[in-house]
Amino acid sequence: MGPALVPVGKVLKLARPETPSLGFIKFNHCMMNAVMRNRSVPCDAVLPHVMYRDLEAAIAWLTKTLGFTEHYRYGEPASGAQIYLGSAYLMLKRAPPEAATPAQLGYGTQSLTIFVEDVASHYQKAKAAGARIVEEPHTTCYGEFQYAVVDIEGHHWLFSQHSSDVSPEEWGATVAPR
Repeated sequence: MGPALVPVGKVLKLARPETPSLGFIKFNHCMMNAVMRNRSVPCDAVLPHVMYRDLEAAIAWLTKTLGFTEHYRYGEPASGAQIYLGSAYLMLKRAPPEAATPAQLGYGTQSLTIFVEDVASHYQKAKAAGARIVEEPHTTCYGEFQYAVVDIEGHHWLFSQHSSDVSPEEWGATVAPR
């Protein structure tokens, strides 16, 4: 039998004194599961890794223009960093010399959606800071209020908030059977 979990608010403390290094276990209420807490890597979200040729410039631009906060960086010179906005965390990596940015390729390679509490306010701040807006704020058929920017190396970013509860069938999607 495994170690006992002792509830302490929304955090479960591992009651196993012989292994104190395990520390705390966070209760993941979305998946109804107990998972080990790691302050370096959030466990209940996708953690995208976005490559930049000029990592320092990307960190500066993302924090100043889009309101991200730097959590940490590593390497000398920096080879990676973690940033966050609200509950969205991202890893930023220095791209190898042979890698091309979306701007160099002439097309996007992915799009990242970050959920924020107030899209209109976030949009105003990003626009005032000089972000290149590629989609003005709008409400989608699937119930999101969002806008989009392209960053200094051509990565596409959507900032979104829920505006209504819409089932996928209402806007034409086919839901896969479970």
